[in-house]
Amino acid sequence: MSQDVLATEGQPARRAVFHPVLKRFRRMASHWWLAPALGFFCAFWLLPFVQLIAIGAQPDNSSQTLGYWAVLTHSQYLWSLLSTVLLSLSVSLIAVAVAGVCGCFLARHRFFGKSAVLAMLTFPLAFPGVVVGFLVIMLGGRQGLSAQIGQVLSGEHWTFAYSLTGLFVGYLYFSIPRVIMTVMAAFEKLDPSLEEAARSLGASTWRVVRDVLIPGIRPALISTGAICFATSMGAFGTVFTLGTRINVVPIAIYGEFTNYANFAMAAALSVILGVVTWISLSLARRFAGDSVGGGA
Repeated sequence: MSQDVLATEGQPARRAVFHPVLKRFRRMASHWWLAPALGFFCAFWLLPFVQLIAIGAQPDNSSQTLGYWAVLTHSQYLWSLLSTVLLSLSVSLIAVAVAGVCGCFLARHRFFGKSAVLAMLTFPLAFPGVVVGFLVIMLGGRQGLSAQIGQVLSGEHWTFAYSLTGLFVGYLYFSIPRVIMTVMAAFEKLDPSLEEAARSLGASTWRVVRDVLIPGIRPALISTGAICFATSMGAFGTVFTLGTRINVVPIAIYGEFTNYANFAMAAALSVILGVVTWISLSLARRFAGDSVGGGA
């Protein structure tokens, strides 16, 4: 009888001792599910990127200076980096502005043919960069629509496809659909009572947009703008279709790697491009998170 009582009293003590151990073991076992993803990450990104960083620190073929220093001191590479950043930033701002207005309208209104309009606006997502470049040539190339209109009106061919203007149009073409769907989802989650309360207090339409709508969807605007910026920074198919004389970083990397076998410069440009893109995404994640917390 006494032994049964002692055994019964000893069970909680044993459970108290072994429960943390079992809990820790289960937590460690659950982490093993991350092993395939971590292995893939290390094999196909981390290790090659570390090697890329090392190659970028080697001397450049033409100037015999370190690849990273050559990017910052040679006007050709520095202007290529500056042009890419400014182009990507302008595409992001215009895409967010245009898609923000369209997304607000589509989220707040129902009309006949809305599904067809959405399908048409998001259809560019199905096209690769090469096809987008070809469409820009059909619009602003030497035999494109703008050239034919210019020939009729002024006797000259109006072309813009083979320049930064054509690249801007192409990037904007596939950036707007990325923003519209996210903005629509953000507007649908926004509480309509906030807008109604602002209007009942006498706020104008502009005040409602500035003080209610934009702060409410700011995380979505920041995140989509950052994604557009990152996509435009590294896009290659469109600019390669429009012409290799456009001075942006992806074309510079392609030229240094394939035409001149300048691996140090190609690696340095690649690393700097990745760092700039990573910084933009990190800043967007930080500001979007802060705005979410402030709104709550």
